Amino acid sequence: MNIKDYLKLATENFKINLNDTQLEQFEQYFYLLVEWNEKINLTAITDEQGVAVKHFADSLSFFNYIDVPKGASIIDVGTGAGFPGIVLKIARPDINLTLLDSLNKRLVFLQEVLDETGIEAKLVHSRAEDGAKKVEYREQFDFAVSRAVAQLNILSEYCLGYVKKGGKFIALKGPNADEEIINAKKALQIIGGKLINKYTFDLPMDGGCRNILEIQKINSTPPKYPRNSGKIKTSPL
Repeated sequence: MNIKDYLKLATENFKINLNDTQLEQFEQYFYLLVEWNEKINLTAITDEQGVAVKHFADSLSFFNYIDVPKGASIIDVGTGAGFPGIVLKIARPDINLTLLDSLNKRLVFLQEVLDETGIEAKLVHSRAEDGAKKVEYREQFDFAVSRAVAQLNILSEYCLGYVKKGGKFIALKGPNADEEIINAKKALQIIGGKLINKYTFDLPMDGGCRNILEIQKINSTPPKYPRNSGKIKTSPL
């Protein structure tokens, strides 16, 4: 089986249906990921089944639970190798996507993915805490998404400043989200968010347990947040 076969099998019960063009784009993305991964560290997973399930299907599971209006603006904070942002854009070309990352060489990789697949997104070279203070990004997005490994109280401070009031921050997490949710309660209250749903599911083909956390932006984020990275990490909310 090739990457397209694995992806079709992994998403056969998903809400999103991938057409032949989209499957071709995912195949192009896969080959670029593997090629560039030999030059810069993008992912520990490089086999076709692993990428199809643990990167592509994992990112696409977003649409099983989150309703995204046509033309919605989405920023992927700390996008890394483009997960979930590029995956979401391939599946839903109508969304307006911004990819933010602090490492320029990752953005060079992402630009090649955009060029080769023919999709459009805005690339922003910035640390998450700096970008959220800039007027052109501050509370400008319908959704912020992140698949970062940081704890939810830390991740929320990085991401919620990008979300307009009434919008949502969606955190794609691994199996152990409950403790993170408890520890993030104070942070969410301070920054203006409220957890409204937690979706727990198993990835297909024994890909493991995942959680998607849906956080509503109910109040504007106070101007002092996010703080600088050192304070966020050493004194989390």
